[in-house]
Amino acid sequence: MSWKKVRLGVFFFIILSMVFAPALVQASSNEKSKSPSKAASETTQSWDEESYDRPEDYSTYITEKDVFITMQDGVILAADVHRPDGPGPFPVILTQTPYNKNQDNKENHNDYFIKRGYAHVVVDVRGTGSSQGAWDSFGIAEQSDGKELVEWAAKQSWSSGKVGLYGSSYRAINQLFTAAKQPEGLEAIFPIVPMADVYRDITMSGGMVNTGFIPLWLGLVTSSGLLPPTYTMSEPILASSVLNNHAGQTTGYPTSTLSSAIMGGDFAYDGPAAHLRSPIYVADQIQVPTFFTGGLHDLFQRGTPLLYEKLKDKGVTTKLLMGNWTHGDYGSGLPADNIPPLDQIALRWFDEYLMGIDGTNNDQIPDVTQYVLGEDQFQVQPSWPHAQATAEKFYLRSGKMLTKETPSTLESSSSMVQQPLNGICSGSTNQWTAGIPSALPCTKDNRLTETTELTYTTAPVNSDLHISGPIAAKVYASTTAKELVLSVRLTDVAPDGSSSEITAGWLAASHRAVDDTKSRFLNEENIQPWHPFTKEAVQKVTPNEVMELNVEIFPTNVVIKEGHKLRVAIGPSDFPHAVSPAPQQLNQLGGIATIMNTKEYPSSIVIPAVR
Repeated sequence: MSWKKVRLGVFFFIILSMVFAPALVQASSNEKSKSPSKAASETTQSWDEESYDRPEDYSTYITEKDVFITMQDGVILAADVHRPDGPGPFPVILTQTPYNKNQDNKENHNDYFIKRGYAHVVVDVRGTGSSQGAWDSFGIAEQSDGKELVEWAAKQSWSSGKVGLYGSSYRAINQLFTAAKQPEGLEAIFPIVPMADVYRDITMSGGMVNTGFIPLWLGLVTSSGLLPPTYTMSEPILASSVLNNHAGQTTGYPTSTLSSAIMGGDFAYDGPAAHLRSPIYVADQIQVPTFFTGGLHDLFQRGTPLLYEKLKDKGVTTKLLMGNWTHGDYGSGLPADNIPPLDQIALRWFDEYLMGIDGTNNDQIPDVTQYVLGEDQFQVQPSWPHAQATAEKFYLRSGKMLTKETPSTLESSSSMVQQPLNGICSGSTNQWTAGIPSALPCTKDNRLTETTELTYTTAPVNSDLHISGPIAAKVYASTTAKELVLSVRLTDVAPDGSSSEITAGWLAASHRAVDDTKSRFLNEENIQPWHPFTKEAVQKVTPNEVMELNVEIFPTNVVIKEGHKLRVAIGPSDFPHAVSPAPQQLNQLGGIATIMNTKEYPSSIVIPAVR
């Protein structure tokens, strides 16, 4: 590894320590089913061969910049209102953004919706863009703002009184918090790539700080908040106070939050502050029709389907579309396999629930549609998780083998050096930096990363193997140190030897406690272990003592084609995606980890196979 790469890693870490924000506080949830999903028969639903669409009703629209909306605590939020050039009234699509409404993109003014008869209202959330207040990243005040904004939009003279929510990522997450408040006038939402559980989905997956995405995200939010408001000339005093307030947010609480997490303080653990910012905890309060879009390589590949499952179980009208997307390219490649572009799907959704248009046939949209890696196409499935999936176990064997046969008494285990820079160029790197380094060949082929990992590979499969849903690894391991971190990857090995990362999971051994009541079981196998990640649940790591580590591997939907191989690769870290808090880092450096694969300690992986 070159010193250039090492310096790049240090640079990411320094940025994190400078600008970390309340996002790290977000976390946790008790979202997992205690048992497999209800059985369902094979679905006969399918996407229409002809996409729903309709011509423009208006060729032009009116924009009102910086409409000031005063919240109940006196904080003024700035909104841009884009509405058709006509008499109205119009149903309203509301987008709440932390990325500055003055940025030129369709989430800030969607011509496609506006010209078809919708008013699009875009608001800078408090403490960002042109709005007053302190940014608290999905905190209590921001969640309350969402309810007020919907009810404000529903009461405007140009409004029909019906409001929908729209947007991606942060703009999708706050849709869920707003809908959970059940504001008057809200009729439907369309969250694209939302998270469920901030701790487990992104900020502290496996008990480690996310250094791949969080610095980039915080830099985007803080820098966009330092752009002068468009009302600077007309309202110079207000503009000056807003800018000064935003500038002050780059230090203070964000730095103390980071310090606490990095040093193993309160924010390194799951808890109330994390629960507050995890939509899964309030999802059972959402009542309006909800269309979820997610990605199999998205930051929130874990959380988006869990949210769908939660709403579906509560009887809410909901749909799930999962594409072959990272966080930076959601919706790319559409139309495909009769699935139209996302804006057309959203129009169809809003036309029924906001406009009451007949013939949208949203009830005919399949409940679950997922891209199938390996097949390279979208397919409809009966539910999420897949109702026809059964648990199949593969054992890690000596000789780098992965088989359904259990290890013998004669097999030896394998060891690796614990070092923090494993995975520096892998599929994980591509995913957790939102697809930024996708041009690098090593992010498409994990063989370079696997040189510092332990690999276990099946023989070429003699028929297609379909894996759909969450996955679990049960790894028996010991270390000469006082801490151990495992990265467990699944890859698809092609006949030419290339190793394409499918999905992965991570776990610090000190967080190995499992709560079975919140875990998911399939055929009596724990296929989605749930770890408390609390300070009280931490378990001591004793040098050279064998531990059972149940690693949650994020869900996927893939077919290992006939002649290909399934591989499990275990590494001691996943940089730049994640770095351990300092106490863990100091306790694990320089250790030798041993992965057991003996009859007494049969390390294994359980997959949801659809036969």
